[in-house]
Amino acid sequence: MRAVLGPTNTGKTHLAIERMCGHSSGMMGFPLRLLAREVYDRVRSIKGDKQVALITGEERIEPPDARYFLCTAEAMPRTAGKHAFVAIDEAQLGADPERGHIFTDRLLHARGREETMILGSSTLQPLIKALIPRADITTRPRFSTLSHAGVCKLSRLPKRSAVVAFSIEQVYAMAEALRRFRGGAAVVMGALSPETRNKQVAMFQSGEVDYIVATDAIGMGLNLDLDHVAFAALSKFDGHRKRRLTPSEMAQIA
Repeated sequence: MRAVLGPTNTGKTHLAIERMCGHSSGMMGFPLRLLAREVYDRVRSIKGDKQVALITGEERIEPPDARYFLCTAEAMPRTAGKHAFVAIDEAQLGADPERGHIFTDRLLHARGREETMILGSSTLQPLIKALIPRADITTRPRFSTLSHAGVCKLSRLPKRSAVVAFSIEQVYAMAEALRRFRGGAAVVMGALSPETRNKQVAMFQSGEVDYIVATDAIGMGLNLDLDHVAFAALSKFDGHRKRRLTPSEMAQIA
């Protein structure tokens, strides 16, 4: 059992992909459908279409001879013990009021025959020490440096920027404003169909548009070619009340 902890942009997921591809079989659980799809495409390019499966609440691509499974945490089959490698990404979501029971269950029970990896933020360290004393814990530093750019009008937003909003209405309002000021923007949020989300991300990554507007879910490890992150607001409704974002939440998203 190995726990690899640290902030976003530390290469944790990349390391887990490399480790999994070095085994005869594997399974990884992710917090986002879009992230599972992104890693599915990467592993498929390495192992081939017939060896790799994608299982989420919306998509199920499962070849008969698949040996590598990329899933959302909720959709992980109860066959983890049959795989040589198992990893759980963003495991700190065990503290989430709504999804925490899923990630806690995977943290306690999902195991690979040969290797198990737990990926998450450094806040997980005390919990892992308490629940899994034998786990080998390593931390990784952030590859890039974040700096505060100050307040910026949408009309002056630099290219290759993401605007993070905290409601569907706010996402569409920001996207429409960017279309007027800057010519176009991709939109990513959970309410879109998998096909539409994938096309929107591809449109931004290919450079067809220079802006992307998304909910704060993109902070869960989704890899985008970004130079700048802008917050449409500094508060959000967390399911119980409207509150200000914490510094750790801002850092996670950025």
